[in-house]
Amino acid sequence: MGVCGYLFLPWKCLVVVSLRLLFLVPTGVPVRSGDATFPKAMDNVTVRQGESATLRCTIDNRVTRVAWLNRSTILYAGNDKWCLDPRVVLLSNTQTQYSIEIQNVDVYDEGPYTCSVQTDNHPKTSRVHLIVQVSPKIVEISSDISINEGNNISLTCIATGRPEPTVTWRHISPKAVGFVSEDEYLEIQGITREQSGEYECSASNDVAAPVVRRVKVTVNYPPYISEAKGTGVPVGQKGTLQCEASAVPSAEFQWFKDDKRLVEGKKGVKVENRPFLSKLTFFNVSEHDYGNYTCVASNKLGHTNASIMLFGETLP
Repeated sequence: MGVCGYLFLPWKCLVVVSLRLLFLVPTGVPVRSGDATFPKAMDNVTVRQGESATLRCTIDNRVTRVAWLNRSTILYAGNDKWCLDPRVVLLSNTQTQYSIEIQNVDVYDEGPYTCSVQTDNHPKTSRVHLIVQVSPKIVEISSDISINEGNNISLTCIATGRPEPTVTWRHISPKAVGFVSEDEYLEIQGITREQSGEYECSASNDVAAPVVRRVKVTVNYPPYISEAKGTGVPVGQKGTLQCEASAVPSAEFQWFKDDKRLVEGKKGVKVENRPFLSKLTFFNVSEHDYGNYTCVASNKLGHTNASIMLFGETLP
């Protein structure tokens, strides 16, 4: 239903009177299409949702009665408004043009509109089709997700609009190249840690600027110690051992020497943990401190360890 339709609008139109009665056409005279000169309505009219649509009909001085109709509903007959829709207004009624405007157009206004005229007791018509475009809108998108490495994920992005929008996915990453999917659905089999990050869904249909939404994908994986190097320190000097580990969630660190765990607070030793990094600092190294130390990094998915040597070094 369009303008003055009963299904979509809260108001009702006046009772529709047939063109035969409106123009007082004798029984048996058919309604015919207009001749080559008049009435001539516009070509198809395309407007965006919320804008105003102008429907124009070119006529001449032979016309005695004019009307605009939406399907079988009379909108205007001459200067008289037959529909209660406040959005429909008369723009002009002259010897050369008969035009109306539909304000704040919505999708239910789309459809055929007819300009009907009376001349020499013969009604003639011309039709124009109103096309309503709607900006893209993302109505459903997957929530942020956290998943273990190696599992499969499926992301969904549903968009509406007229014409139907094109939906694409891309990975927001310096290493990503182009689109990862040109569909509403993004499937990733056996996801890796490199595929973590934000995924952007874009919906476009050239009616307005594309709309974008993002989904954050967190890939969990067990710790991996990326750097653990021994160091030489002279007796009496300050020395630091470092252990770096990549993990999601962040790793928890522990230090051991000869199977004995080193804890914060031991005299002359400090353990400093940060995400992805742990430091074991000796403020006054003694002969007793030299030896092999073990760094253990762990999270809920697993653990790993590395041996780091603190050895003596002679001052120059």
